[in-house]
Amino acid sequence: MELGINGRRALVCASTQGLGHACALALADEGCEVWINGRNAARLASAAEQIRRATHGRVHMVQADLNTEGGREALLAACPAPDILVTNHPGPAPGQAADWDRNGLAAAFESYFVAAVLLMRAVLPGMRERRFGRIVNVANSLRAHNGAFVLTSAARAGLAAAGKALAREAAADNVTINNLQPERFDTARQEFLARRMMAELGLTRDQARQRLADSLPARRLGRPEEFGAACAFLCSANAGFITGQDLRLDGGAATVVV
Repeated sequence: MELGINGRRALVCASTQGLGHACALALADEGCEVWINGRNAARLASAAEQIRRATHGRVHMVQADLNTEGGREALLAACPAPDILVTNHPGPAPGQAADWDRNGLAAAFESYFVAAVLLMRAVLPGMRERRFGRIVNVANSLRAHNGAFVLTSAARAGLAAAGKALAREAAADNVTINNLQPERFDTARQEFLARRMMAELGLTRDQARQRLADSLPARRLGRPEEFGAACAFLCSANAGFITGQDLRLDGGAATVVV
């Protein structure tokens, strides 16, 4: 399928590894000019080279911390008129309610809510004026399975709600805002969880990874390229009638009560 985004400018946050990198790779493969972002210079350069080799696309690097005003300004200065914005941020280490304090709560909402909303607010006017825009929020873990993920789930749920509200305002100008909700993709996050299970339960790595996979009806971890493909489609010219939606990529984990 021709997605119709060849030559579009795509700004992808936290894209040196994991799902953000998968989104940047998929968009570059569709012919987008891509700006990738990270805090670590060496990792950023490596990610850019990987994408260039795989797609022969135009890839720019922005070393910046999205949790800071200066970092967000640097990102928008590098790509002031994006056609596509993918907001993303690596998740925090799991923790129980007893681990939280006021500073932890504020930091979580700064990272997973405030930064993304401010970026959306900054790019929306230009997108609406140009009558094309695609915003995808990586808003995973909206339904917390246990107390260890409540903090990030709450912040990302706020981002999803903000995106839905803004989507209604922008829809008439061919600007869409959608939320992608991944569950158990084969990234460093799952490796972290597997190693924690190894330490706590005395499992081998293969056993721990299989337990993670078996928690999904699909009985496997998601592939990052599957996530990137879904992101690219939501950014496509063909997806202009899809907005304000939560798309779960979870191997069938979600249950629907009728």
